[in-house]
Amino acid sequence: MKWLFSGVLLVHGLIHLMGFAKAFGYAELPQLTQAISRPMGLWWLLACGLLLATAVAVFVWPRGWWQVGLIALLVSQAVIISSWTDAKFGTPANFLLLVGVIHGFAAHGPLSFRAQFETDVANALARPSHEGLLTEQDLAPLPRAVRKYLARTGAIGQPRVHNVHVTFDGRIRSGPDAPWMTFSGEQYNTFEPKARFFIMEASMRGVPVTAFHRFTGGQATMRVKAASLVPVLTAQGPEMTTAETVTLLNDMCVFAPGALVDASIEWREVDDRAVVATFSNQGTIIRAVLTFNDAGELVDFVSDDRLAGSADGKSFTAMPWSTPLRDYTSFGSHYLSGYGSGRWHPKHAPPYDYIQLSARSIRYNVKPPA
Repeated sequence: MKWLFSGVLLVHGLIHLMGFAKAFGYAELPQLTQAISRPMGLWWLLACGLLLATAVAVFVWPRGWWQVGLIALLVSQAVIISSWTDAKFGTPANFLLLVGVIHGFAAHGPLSFRAQFETDVANALARPSHEGLLTEQDLAPLPRAVRKYLARTGAIGQPRVHNVHVTFDGRIRSGPDAPWMTFSGEQYNTFEPKARFFIMEASMRGVPVTAFHRFTGGQATMRVKAASLVPVLTAQGPEMTTAETVTLLNDMCVFAPGALVDASIEWREVDDRAVVATFSNQGTIIRAVLTFNDAGELVDFVSDDRLAGSADGKSFTAMPWSTPLRDYTSFGSHYLSGYGSGRWHPKHAPPYDYIQLSARSIRYNVKPPA
């Protein structure tokens, strides 16, 4: 879709050169019957440059191209109006550009999910944190399997984890028979205090879909918009907060194992390869079973406390939730799972994955933007 949109802008921009060429007598253009002055010819050239710049900015400045596009739209339509009889057929192309500019503003402008996400992240990362390294002594209260896992991941001897930034790609679907949607995602977690900000951009039948999860102050919301304009889903309330609390603990286990020394987690050892974690966060208490393999790697996380939401986000159903993990690899100084899925376990139907993702990058103790 981007290539098609950019291609239309490219052709549209090059056509504007005709007005410049006629004004300066560089070409015979009998199809342009109206006279064009040299000053106006320079405006035609400017419109061409702005349209070409917009076509390139769609790829090199995906968050801000719409600002260039808006100027290009205004200049282009102004010169078209000045030669309306000959140039009016360029208006549909500008209408397409207008649609793109509106979507670009909705997706990345000051009122967008992206802007809210970046503001929340900047505020969360600006909070002070305590320095220090994670030591063997810090792990003493943990079960053997968890201590082995932290050693396996390389967390020991590293700076204590105050926040983590993860980027990933994957696919998601609304049910076992629903079509998959590919997506790219980004999230930040902070642990002093605990917060989670997650934004995902997907495509459904060619229509862009953006989802924004916000969990801070002990309250969680999830909002989804189609084309960054049309609300599709809004979920909030105690069920949503409980679900996000489970996800927060899962994030700590998978992406930031160094944070598992947190005093808000109580542990109960099942055997050498399984433990039960009870996690408390601002009045919400959840439990999960962590399972490890012989190498000490976390291979599954199962909780009965993450309720499955309906398509409209207004109701929730009790259903076991798990996240099978595999493909351990190096992310900087840490050795972590590179692939995982979110799996529902319906009572009277086979389990099914509703999300599958691969981590692209995992970074710790990220500084707030300058």
